[in-house]
Order: sequence, then structure tokens, then C-alpha cells
Amino acid sequence: MAKRTALGRGLGALIDDANDIKTNAASSIDKIEIANIEANPWQPRTTFDEEALNDLANSIKEVGIIQPLTLRKIGEDKYQIIAGERRFRASKLAGLTAVPAFIRESDDNIMLELALVENIQREDLDAIEIALSYQRLIDECSLTQETLSEKVGKKRSTISNYLRLLKLPAVVQKAIRDQEISMGHARAIINVKDPETQIMLYKQIIAYDFSVRKIEEIVRKINNEDEVVEPKTTVKTADFPVEYEGLRNHLSNHFSTSVDFKINNKGKGKIVIPFNSNTDLERIIAVLDRLNS
Repeated sequence: MAKRTALGRGLGALIDDANDIKTNAASSIDKIEIANIEANPWQPRTTFDEEALNDLANSIKEVGIIQPLTLRKIGEDKYQIIAGERRFRASKLAGLTAVPAFIRESDDNIMLELALVENIQREDLDAIEIALSYQRLIDECSLTQETLSEKVGKKRSTISNYLRLLKLPAVVQKAIRDQEISMGHARAIINVKDPETQIMLYKQIIAYDFSVRKIEEIVRKINNEDEVVEPKTTVKTADFPVEYEGLRNHLSNHFSTSVDFKINNKGKGKIVIPFNSNTDLERIIAVLDRLNS
């Protein structure tokens, strides 16, 4: 279910002259031909939900456009969208030939900032879209995380948590965008450094419907596996074969638990795969079954 993940403040908090839109436009709402309007080339939103667009188009047919678009003039009878591309697209679907709009002057940099801020204030954004908008505000609008935090009214840690998502493998980022996994799952997965293990954890979430708490538990085990105390019958760490260490780490990642090797001085031993519950045991058995299939 989509939740409000908007910035804590309005456009004016981030862009000093954004309030000019309201001031200048209050007495000047023009009707602009749709054929004379082009999309914003800096539009950060790359996908528009078709069903939602159709719903908005039907609403526009019934009651018209409640909130005018904001445009800038780029030539004789030519305009470019600063804010309102979704309304623009829905208006075309509704069969409108003209739309109400505020007209203002704006340079390219302000255009980008306005587009990013309008985008990030939407209610239906996924976590990756928010992260990308934060990153673009930092990179292309020359803002530091600290400055961005102050301007948008969000904690710096919140912004940092979103930005960290962009370090995840592409397949995991796509899963976040497609709402296959939650922001909580993603924040747990990113605490594992190895990308292959991150992907493995994502697949485990999908296969077994693991909760965020379960994934956090698995991640803690993976990160702490090197701290397991060997029993007295085990050969000293210095004598432990390097190839076994690599295999132990590989199996721990594969089974999402801290697999342990116990070897005595004669070279005999066993492999231990611990589990915490019947559900956890069933999961491990399922992994073993796949190996035999």
C-alpha cells in the first residue's frame, strides 16, 4: 500500500523563488493549447501508472482540472512543463485540447529543481524513486546531505538510508520498485557487503515470504559467522585449512545460517547446519532438496 513519503515542506522551502509561482500566477491563469506544450526533459519520473492516469482522466472529464499546470515559455506559442506532467498526460487521455496553466520564467537549473521537488512530493513514489530524486538534488543542484536535510525537513539519517538503497544490485532495486520487498527488507539486506549474498537474501524473501525481522536475524548471523567459538576438539584456527574456511563461508551464505565445521586432530569431523525453529528447518530442507533435484 502506498504511503505518504513526501518531503516535509513545500516547494518554497527548497527553492527560494518557487513561491513566485503562486504570487505571479494568482491573477494570471491562462488557457494553453495542449499541442503547444512539451514535456519537461528533466522529468525524473520515468513511469506513469496507466490505471491511475485513466482514473485521473475520467475525473478531468467530470470536473475539469482543479490544479493548473505550471509552464515556462520557450518560444512563440511554445511552452514546457515545469510541474504537472501527470495532469498533462491525463488531459490528453480525456480529450482536452487546452489546459489551464500558470506561466512563469525559469532557467534550466530551476526547472530541474522544481521537477524533482514536485516528483518527490507525490504519494505513490517507491523508495528507489525517492532515493534517485534525493541523489539528483545532491548531484545536480549542488546540495550536501546536510543542506538537503535542513531544506526538506527530513533527518539526515533518513536521507542517508534512502541513498544507500542505490548501492544495492539492480535486481534488488527493481524488486523494491515492483513492491516485491519492503524498505525494511532492503535496509536489512544492505548491511551485507557481498552483492551475491544480497541477491541470495532477496530470493529467500520471495521464496519463503520472510519477514523483515527474519532477514535481520539472518544478516546478523552472516555478519557474525567469523566470531563463532570453536570447540576444544577443533584444530586451532592457525591450522584450520584455508580451503575449508572458504567452503564454510560459502555454505553459510547458501543456507543463510552460520554453518560450522568441526574437525579433530585426525582429520575427522562433521558439518553442522543449525536452525532456530521448525520453519527454519523446513527452509534448510527445501534448499537441500533443490540441490538433489
